[in-house]
Amino acid sequence: MSNSQQANIFPRGSAADALSDKFSKGAARDRFPSHERRVASLSPLSHPIPMGNKLAISVLDLVSMRAGEPAGSAIARTVDLAQHVEQWGYQRYWLAEHHSISGLACSATTVLIGHVAGATKTIRVGSGGVMLPNHAPLVVAEQFGTLEALYPGRIDLGLGRAPGGDSRTMQALRRDLQQSGEDFPALLEELQTYLGPERPGQVVKAIPGQGSNVPITLLGSSGFSAQLAGMSGLPFAFAAHFAPEYRYAAAQLYRQHFRPSEALRKPHLMMAVPVIAAETDAAARRLFTTPQQRFLRLIRNQPVELLPPVDSMEPLWLEWEGQAVENRLGAAIVGSNATVKAGLEKLVSDTGADEVIVVTDAYDHADRLHSYQRVADIASKVEVKPAVGVGA
Repeated sequence: MSNSQQANIFPRGSAADALSDKFSKGAARDRFPSHERRVASLSPLSHPIPMGNKLAISVLDLVSMRAGEPAGSAIARTVDLAQHVEQWGYQRYWLAEHHSISGLACSATTVLIGHVAGATKTIRVGSGGVMLPNHAPLVVAEQFGTLEALYPGRIDLGLGRAPGGDSRTMQALRRDLQQSGEDFPALLEELQTYLGPERPGQVVKAIPGQGSNVPITLLGSSGFSAQLAGMSGLPFAFAAHFAPEYRYAAAQLYRQHFRPSEALRKPHLMMAVPVIAAETDAAARRLFTTPQQRFLRLIRNQPVELLPPVDSMEPLWLEWEGQAVENRLGAAIVGSNATVKAGLEKLVSDTGADEVIVVTDAYDHADRLHSYQRVADIASKVEVKPAVGVGA
């Protein structure tokens, strides 16, 4: 898996074999019986995909709060970051959806998207992502159709199928507790019907929304969404910022099953990874203790507010906790400019990623800004070569 040669972009291994077995091509046809036949007619406009051979970079923001501060302060930092990364050449600014999680102010994703889009001028703004089973597809189409009407050509719709919270939160959202995500392809198809051109005899319409063709990207942390995105001819964003172990297998499945559509002629793979860049490796590793503490508190079922960095995590976690945190953050790229550049180059080489979604959590806002600025400069020096693999 660590081989960086282009011939080994999609290395075989236990994770890839397991995912390939679980999400075989035949099984996919059973799961997605009609969706693959109709997707081209539902997505008439091309996806806004970055061009050129330089690495495209984007932002995923969970709108993190510090302990005891009002949500408005975290949202103000989000707006400030969006305005800065727009100037630094980032492609898009995505906001997550999480519910009933102390420390994250990203439950009303569409409201945040409108707020950020209104405070910026050119950067694409979207969801990373809307958890579609939490919402009626018609409502999602109306919300994003409205956003597209307000900010034409700047809105992205990233879709996931996870609950974004625990079982009690699912119940409060009126989500069926028996849902397993198996109905996601049908929900996606319904949503595309509302965003695409009006069809003969169509009774229910999204107004606004119908005919807006808001670009859709599928998000995921397993083979299900990777395969569905490929079969649907849509971009795919993999959540390596918390599920790094499947990043190679998911990349392989996406390209293997990709079928060109009117929305997208060739695969577009996005990798979300934690990144912290600083003056030195040591300085970056110290800043990295903030997201490490967050994941430690997550596995302890504690609030996940941002905590100040520490000199060492060793006094804070048990051995098994440290291993669990390191596993969850296994795709993190942390260090000086040279270290981060090498890490980005390896990520692109190993996975064939066309775009990197940068996830940077730092306690001090200035440190976060400096990291994103450094990454923008570094990415401008990273070249992306065409991926070698099925569907490329």
